[in-house]
Amino acid sequence: MSDNEFEKSPLNTVKRLPKRGYYDKETIFGILDEHFICHLGWEVDGQPFLIPTAYGRKGDTLYVHGSSKSRMLSALTDGRPLCMVVTIVDGLVLARSAFHHSMNYRSAIIYGHAHELEGEEKMEALRIVSEQILAGRWDEVRLPSEIELKATTVLAIDIDSASAKIRTGPPSDDDADYDLPVWAGVLPAHLAFDQPIVDPAMKHNLPISLSVKSRFKSED
Repeated sequence: MSDNEFEKSPLNTVKRLPKRGYYDKETIFGILDEHFICHLGWEVDGQPFLIPTAYGRKGDTLYVHGSSKSRMLSALTDGRPLCMVVTIVDGLVLARSAFHHSMNYRSAIIYGHAHELEGEEKMEALRIVSEQILAGRWDEVRLPSEIELKATTVLAIDIDSASAKIRTGPPSDDDADYDLPVWAGVLPAHLAFDQPIVDPAMKHNLPISLSVKSRFKSED
């Protein structure tokens, strides 16, 4: 792994449509930074596990957390191999034939191993995950107590290898199908947040937090 890209290997090389593959950190980290939900996979005693979870990134390290009672998550503390996938759907690619329908997407797959964090590193990792989800929220709320920290396992994922795969553009139909009277094109997609809903249990008449305002477009 160089400073700017991940070395290609049998593990991370994109084999299907290799021209869509990317190995530079700018592209891979750009995908990771735009989202906050991943799917984390590993094996325990021959049984594969896959869970969706929130994550955060700082530099070449990723952070995830979960309950300290989680047997599956605790298994990762021994440094066993893991993989992590993040996918962003940018649009539905609608072709003239059912076969050539596709999606425009950006995906990143990470291969690595994890170790558990404690003390100040643990708290900082939680802050990084929080900031990945909603920037600024960490500074607006009560921070985790000692009891809450003990109930939480926080893992740092060291990246051993990674790659990205990206599809863009219109559909690609068979030549004979371009004359068909079928609408074709791209239906763009993106993640959006709606108007916030106030908790009915709030005891103070407060304006919407600045961190929340940054995540949606007000009609005011």
